Amino acid sequence: MSAEVKREPITREINSIIATDCGSTTTKAILIEKVDGVYRLINRGESPTTVEAPFEDVTAGVRNAVHELEELVGRKFLGPNGVVTPTQPDGSGVDIYLSTSSAGGGLQMMVAGVVKSMTAESAQRAALGAGAIVMDVISIDDGRKQHEKIERIRHLRPDMILVSGGIDGGTVSHVVELGELISAAEPKPRLGIGFQLPIIFAGNRDARKYMTDILSKKVDLRIVDNLRPVLEMENLGPAREEIHNLFMEHVMAQAPGYNKLMRWTEVPIMPTPGAVGKIIQTVAVQNNINIIGVDIGGATTDVFSVYGEDHEYFNRTVSANLGMSYSICNVLLETGVDNIMRWVPFDIDEADLRNRIRNKMIRPTTIPHTLQELVIEQACAREALRLSFTHHKSLATGLKGVQKQRDIGDAFEQTGSGDSIIDLMHLGMIVGSGGVLSHAPRRQQSALMMLDSFQLEGFTELTVDSIFMTPQLGVLSEVHPEAADQVFKRDCLIYLGTAIVPVCVPGSNPKEGDACITVVAHLPDGSTVEKTIPFGTIACIPLGEAEYADVTCRVSNNFDLGPGRGREVHKPRVRGGVAGGIIIDARGRRPFLLPTDKPNRIRKLTEWFVSLDIYPMDILERYMRQS
Repeated sequence: MSAEVKREPITREINSIIATDCGSTTTKAILIEKVDGVYRLINRGESPTTVEAPFEDVTAGVRNAVHELEELVGRKFLGPNGVVTPTQPDGSGVDIYLSTSSAGGGLQMMVAGVVKSMTAESAQRAALGAGAIVMDVISIDDGRKQHEKIERIRHLRPDMILVSGGIDGGTVSHVVELGELISAAEPKPRLGIGFQLPIIFAGNRDARKYMTDILSKKVDLRIVDNLRPVLEMENLGPAREEIHNLFMEHVMAQAPGYNKLMRWTEVPIMPTPGAVGKIIQTVAVQNNINIIGVDIGGATTDVFSVYGEDHEYFNRTVSANLGMSYSICNVLLETGVDNIMRWVPFDIDEADLRNRIRNKMIRPTTIPHTLQELVIEQACAREALRLSFTHHKSLATGLKGVQKQRDIGDAFEQTGSGDSIIDLMHLGMIVGSGGVLSHAPRRQQSALMMLDSFQLEGFTELTVDSIFMTPQLGVLSEVHPEAADQVFKRDCLIYLGTAIVPVCVPGSNPKEGDACITVVAHLPDGSTVEKTIPFGTIACIPLGEAEYADVTCRVSNNFDLGPGRGREVHKPRVRGGVAGGIIIDARGRRPFLLPTDKPNRIRKLTEWFVSLDIYPMDILERYMRQS
């Protein structure tokens, strides 16, 4: 896959930055300054977003958030025409102002392609990577009748449609059929009465003339390079760049006050999810690691991944009905009550559990008031994360339709075009954000939720976003990658620890208590800790957030830690964290299995919770006795 089109970084000296994120409910502002040669977060302010009556001007909320920053740091940043740039001789203002936005529902798109599993899927990846919510995917072979597709396009009223199909020089008839389908629907945009709906055509170049003849009088047609010029290559950059441009011209231009906000900043406003994806990409490149990021919200869960030797594989997925408040009943519906109850270490009536989950949906701003409610909410979070990650892996794939030449070694590898590129054994870091992860009462709870739901393997650094500043850092990474990376690592991320997870090799069937892994850690104070952890258990080696240990791991013949079954692994720099330091998870059967009988399941959950100090056990035991 090709890299995305990039803007040129700003080359002038930048020592102070204000960046805002205009969310659907809250506008957040952060101040970043260069301190002793390093960029650091100085302070943050926030205010309600003001796109609705009585204000109907997004800049009012931005001014309020920046004014809070002024009060906190005792300096002047605002002038009659917005945030003052560059910094003035009297010390007022900042060197650059940036912003992202998801106010007004964010960017809502439909995508269309000839073949659902090929060009339509490439179009979906392009739209998701640009920060859009994909409302539907239309294709010639999606099984729906023509009139059903036309009615669907009319009903959804997206902000724009991305159309792909055909390799360059290939057949045009199916591409033309897509154009005629959209023409017959005569789609109208969600925002802006009297405006034409933007359509991006990123398909077979030989079909451009036909698409222009069919669509140009009814829609605002934009033509960019083909997403799949040949079967063996994806070219997502030009389409994503045009989506950003149209987001500014059509979506943001119709939102109250955005024309004014756009004049405040010299860098285009980015959709919030696109900006989060951008910082994930930047950190992956800066640190030369594979990264997965997850943002679990009240209504949706976004998953991002950056993989590949040159970090060329960037994917984002939106699980639009999996969240922790508005969509929590969809989590219950999709996973089933048994899958939620398996994470609860006490007996609870099924009807009671359902009612507690429904109460969260109808009162979405409430937080758990008892430990029992917290355990149930975190059980739901595990399933929401698990389902979202499964969805992500199904889209984060190699190119479908590509023929591969195989040698004798490949005959034993059951992989090929269209297989998921997510390889957890070679994952360097996972970044969690969203209230249930970032604001868990104990950091160990966040670590265990990610271990349980993502079923990690090998060596992985576990982190959470402290105050959800990733959108602002994402747009900053467009113009100053160094500043964005420094603030991300020093002030945004909270390091929970490094997970060491040996996995069962195929065909092995270890029993609980069997030999699994021995870890020898040489700590910064000169001491050495050696721990042998049997199968089915979890253990920790305490190590501070900014400390590193030299670690050697020996696994038994039933397990693999990366290089092969039973092979020793040495890592000279393993980072600790606030959630226990080095976390050795020896529960390595994949997929993860819990005991099916209730007493054993509760026993194992309790054992794991005690080993990581997840919950106050005196209170938890009270619930267990009551049940």
